[in-house]
Amino acid sequence: MTDDSRPLSELVAQGWEILNYSSAHDPNGVVVENFLLRKQKTHRILSIRPKVLGKGFVVKEMDV
Repeated sequence: MTDDSRPLSELVAQGWEILNYSSAHDPNGVVVENFLLRKQKTHRILSIRPKVLGKGFVVKEMDV
């Protein structure tokens, strides 16, 4: 995803519903935000954290 993209907003616009949210610190002390999403009977976890070097975010999507 590009630095200007808004992955959570894009998924919600596609019809995904936010079920739950959590945030935690990873072993490096960086805050990682996790969103549990649902669309029909499909679930997905969206994990977002700031890049260690430079601007922007690292986005990871996982189907569950």
